[in-house]
Amino acid sequence: MVLPVRFVLMRPRNAENLGAAARALKNCGLSDWAWVTPEVEDLGPAHRLAVHAEDVLGGVKRPDSLDAAVSDCVWVVGTSSRKVEGKRRLSPRAVGEELVARAKQGPVALVFGDERSGLTNAEVERCHDLSAVPTAPEQPSINLAQAVLLYAYEVRMAHLADSAPPPGPLPLAATDAELARVEATLEALLTTGGFLVDEKPGRTAVRDLVAPLRRSRLTRNEARLWLAALHTVRKHFPVDGGPPPDET
Repeated sequence: MVLPVRFVLMRPRNAENLGAAARALKNCGLSDWAWVTPEVEDLGPAHRLAVHAEDVLGGVKRPDSLDAAVSDCVWVVGTSSRKVEGKRRLSPRAVGEELVARAKQGPVALVFGDERSGLTNAEVERCHDLSAVPTAPEQPSINLAQAVLLYAYEVRMAHLADSAPPPGPLPLAATDAELARVEATLEALLTTGGFLVDEKPGRTAVRDLVAPLRRSRLTRNEARLWLAALHTVRKHFPVDGGPPPDET
């Protein structure tokens, strides 16, 4: 299924960025994109970088305005670090998830500004919400093709998660009583084997040894396997304190 997620590039200036962006989109299973008034004349470098993505590069739309590029879209997100009252500022991951969710209602768009100055104030206002990559303050700007790849990846991951089959039923978890039997059997084995000498510190040691098993949320079958293994090992030691704990 091809997602109706459109990447709109406003006034792109660099042919290499266009080729790399085409490849990034195809990497992530996307192909709907548009260039609005591109400032690139020679697309030779773009073709050289669009490895195995020449079809995406050749299939780009060229509307003459942002309005024309997103007129059929139900949600439009602009990539800008600006804070605008009334517009949400979303992380790339949140944008990817919401794009996939809203794409079920109709086409959605993600808008990128040009490499030099980004989106204009009017273009920011035209978008419904905004998003920015949380880059380090020492280097806040990000290359256009890299930004396209980053957002395309988030869309891809959200789409895969949305398309994953529902998980099967979880196995039965061990009850607290079953875990207590594992702990008692382990304590008896360690006592018989001479690991536990002092009674009070010994109980603390047993609790510490069993704690990872409790944290791992053993299944009922796993708890029974632990009991069987402990009882089997204990059979090889002389019994000093009566019969081993009940296995059932």
